[in-house]
Amino acid sequence: MPSSTDRESELLQALVELADTLVDDYDIADLLHMLVIRCVDLTGAVAAGLMLANQRGGLQVLASSTEQTRLLELFQLQVDEGPCLEAFGSGETVIVEDLSTEAQRWPRFTPEALAQGFRSVQALPLRLRKQTIGALNLFGDQVGVLAPHDLKLARALADTATIGILHERAIRRAEVLTEQLQTALNNRITIEQAKGIIAHAGDLEMGQAFEVLRDHSRRTNTRLSAIAHDLVTGTIRAADLLSGSTSSPGTP
Repeated sequence: MPSSTDRESELLQALVELADTLVDDYDIADLLHMLVIRCVDLTGAVAAGLMLANQRGGLQVLASSTEQTRLLELFQLQVDEGPCLEAFGSGETVIVEDLSTEAQRWPRFTPEALAQGFRSVQALPLRLRKQTIGALNLFGDQVGVLAPHDLKLARALADTATIGILHERAIRRAEVLTEQLQTALNNRITIEQAKGIIAHAGDLEMGQAFEVLRDHSRRTNTRLSAIAHDLVTGTIRAADLLSGSTSSPGTP
């Protein structure tokens, strides 16, 4: 364990790095790798691993302090049991002081963890309010639990990382919605332009021109916006649409 001064300095650096996720672009893989390494450096854990839920709610191993830990985390997913899965499913911290007593709880995971030299584990859910997005495993090579202040420290780092991840996801969703709205607006402008072209070419009312567009869309199984774009850019001619239209007037 680092000295008190070094530990405070490393903790401050870790919090600064995590806080950067709220104000700047960041690599989520790098963030989570930093998180597990900091947890090992700053607490009594000998190894750490982290799983994060994908968009469908399935867990994936995203970071681990050692290759040994990564394989053990993957094993949890393979056998569908273990502290990380339990913490994610319940949204509650899972604390196991002595893994050798948990053979009935996790009959396949426990022997594998013991064979890897781990004797204790604490799994912390990555949770904000009622939303759980993953879990952090902290392994020990001795029977016992982390000191309360070490567990609180790991919890603080996990909470800060959770906020950063959810913040980034919210930005992405907002960007997608904004892009979808802009696309819809752009398509509507293009459709209005296409209606004008057809109306002028066929001496039609705008409502009738829209029906020509819609008829062609249905007849060719092509998106209305795609046909309008092709018409505006000259890829197809208004005469091509007018010659195939037999619809009655309508209103868009």
